[in-house]
Amino acid sequence: MADRINLPGGVHVILNALNTAGYEAFIVGGCVRDSFMGRVPKDWDITTSARPEEVKGLFAHTYDTGIQHGTVTVRIGQESYEVTTYRVDGAYTDHRRPDTVSFSTNLREDLLRRDFTINAMAYHPKSGIIDHYHGREDLRDHIIRCVGSPADRFREDALRMLRAVRFAAQLDFSLEPNTREAIRLLSPTIAHVSWERIRDELNKVIISDHPEMVEEICQLGLMHYILPEWEACLNTPQNTPYHKYTVGRHMIETMKHIEQDPVLRWTMFLHDIGKPAVRTTDPDGTDHFIGHIEKSVQIADQAMRRLKFDNASRNRILQLIRYHEIPSVSSEKDMRFMAAEAGPELMEDLFKVMEADARGKKEEVDRVNQEEISRMKSLYARILQDQDPLRVGDLKINGKDLKDLGYPSGPVIGRVLDLLFKQVLSDPSLNEHDLLIRTAASLKDAKELQNFSES
Repeated sequence: MADRINLPGGVHVILNALNTAGYEAFIVGGCVRDSFMGRVPKDWDITTSARPEEVKGLFAHTYDTGIQHGTVTVRIGQESYEVTTYRVDGAYTDHRRPDTVSFSTNLREDLLRRDFTINAMAYHPKSGIIDHYHGREDLRDHIIRCVGSPADRFREDALRMLRAVRFAAQLDFSLEPNTREAIRLLSPTIAHVSWERIRDELNKVIISDHPEMVEEICQLGLMHYILPEWEACLNTPQNTPYHKYTVGRHMIETMKHIEQDPVLRWTMFLHDIGKPAVRTTDPDGTDHFIGHIEKSVQIADQAMRRLKFDNASRNRILQLIRYHEIPSVSSEKDMRFMAAEAGPELMEDLFKVMEADARGKKEEVDRVNQEEISRMKSLYARILQDQDPLRVGDLKINGKDLKDLGYPSGPVIGRVLDLLFKQVLSDPSLNEHDLLIRTAASLKDAKELQNFSES
């Protein structure tokens, strides 16, 4: 690892201003870690012996972003930097945030309150690296280790348990044994953390280069308090002609075979979560999972609501789960009906989900499935090339046209458009304005529409 870190100009300005005024100042935390790993830091955080009001007095543009905890944001040009006073944290009665904060003039005390050794290093261009807790050694050895007592660190902030696994997943590191054991013992305290914070840390594991670390979350006991439904998947066998992994291992393999997009990764993480609940086994040992898609949609919906997902992401993930199994498609007509039902805006992602799902099955099943998916993609490409209608809005007739024909306003308009749309899906050549007008006119007195209108 290099001994020097190239600092942005704004960081130099802040360090120099604080030093000139007689205060200590260092860059600290993740930016030091990332720099020594050859990564470009996303943020540059500065720790200083100066009090918040003293920091504010040195710079023209500051913002009180965390003043109660000693943090002031300093604006230099177009960039913003967080400058935080050395501090000592009081008791953490809620297992999340300190009840009180005391400012300090001792850098070592400030570094001691931090979570992991690799995040407890400070640096100054003149004095070099300050590494009281051997974070650089742990970087070299690819180890996640708590600063001081791991039990103390996790009792202070229970989210740190998930953060430990998250850093291991992102950096391809392993958990130091004492740190790992402390997580296992204190895993129930994760219940003190908000669902939003849990979701964000779990998301970082799922979209990392090592999504298989969700298994570690299970082994440490954390998943039992986050998604017990998923924990059940890990040990649920799939004795079928198609599978070689347990349900959980299958979902892990599928995550590894899809891009690191949150919606796609969460789809794979949840797509078979309903299987343990519906599993039955024949006398010969063959497993069946009848109705698992509906059950997976139901459980995934509950899980994402619990984790406070935004509605758009949740709805898209549920729709991908609902249609993730390869359907029986033998013609462009079948493909049009499938795309219309699932949603044309979903098809590109849906093909990716199907491909990833196949990768998590037996090799011969994967090969056959990939061939079928490739054929479906070719059919869909021709549909797009021909600009076949796939939405009711693609019809060359609309509600106003139907009202002009004498249809009453209300649900019957949608019913007629749906009937016309199904005809056009079967035969796109029927999507001509005059032809649709004639068809709609002939439907006006149809008994099924009269009944629908009266109801």
